[in-house]
Amino acid sequence: MAIVTLTMNPAIDSAARTDRVLPTDKLRCGAPRFDPGGGGINVARTVAALGEPVTAIYPAGGHTGAFLEQLVRESDIPAHAVATAEPTRENLAVFADDSGEQYRFVFPGPRLTPAEQHRCLAAVERYAAGADYVVASGSLPPGVAPGFYQVAADVAAAHGVPLILDTSGPALRAIRRGVFLIKPSVRELAQLVGRALPDRDRQVAAARELVDAAIAEIVVVSLGAEGALAVTAERSRWFVPIPVPVRSGIGAGDAMVGGIAVGLTRGYDLDDVIRLGIAAATAALTTSGTAPGLRSRIDRLYEEQRRTAALVTEAD
Repeated sequence: MAIVTLTMNPAIDSAARTDRVLPTDKLRCGAPRFDPGGGGINVARTVAALGEPVTAIYPAGGHTGAFLEQLVRESDIPAHAVATAEPTRENLAVFADDSGEQYRFVFPGPRLTPAEQHRCLAAVERYAAGADYVVASGSLPPGVAPGFYQVAADVAAAHGVPLILDTSGPALRAIRRGVFLIKPSVRELAQLVGRALPDRDRQVAAARELVDAAIAEIVVVSLGAEGALAVTAERSRWFVPIPVPVRSGIGAGDAMVGGIAVGLTRGYDLDDVIRLGIAAATAALTTSGTAPGLRSRIDRLYEEQRRTAALVTEAD
């Protein structure tokens, strides 16, 4: 297998449309869409869409957990589900037709017991042997200590497997060493370093602090409509975004991580790794719910970037 993903706080992502969002009134919605969700599962869906082998590890419990497992199977993603006593969470996104705004309601998730957490780490250890990369993505549910992802990174490192991490808040602050690549948003990076990052120079400086501290070898900062930064010890580069009409922004960051993981697995140089990540994120923006982009569209966007030299400038 090439890539293993870990999702500690998966969800059933429900999405629907309504005419407008108002207080108190009943809001009549269209038919709902249900997707398997959570950072690592979304990453796995993009990896699978790009035709690379992937295994998704995640906890699941209750009737919602059974439904999540069904949705993952229907996505044709090999998976290892760790049974939990408490039920898997559901999230809701509602698109208002009158304003074009999307409203997202995100719930905390089940409380995992120490034994359940241990079984998740045991699954990582099992599948890491023979993997090219482990991707840990998403929030941590109640009951899981912020240092959990550091333990996962240590487990992967013990097998010589690089870990890619996409998380935020206390879970990101708890990382001390040994992550291969971290992908914070600029907002998450600012929260991590404790100061505003209003311009490119300060964004690069903050990302390089993580590299200099040996927290990560590569920091990819997603800048939303302004593109992305890739920072290593030797260089920093800025990549322009691809403008497209947005149908849903949910899961686009996860799609970027999926594209990055695929590019690394294929042995691309770092510039092309980031281009593939941007292409995957852009394609996801044009789909409904949290669906990944079609492989044909991702490939076309990637090749367009290569032809037009989407690498704009050294960011330093």
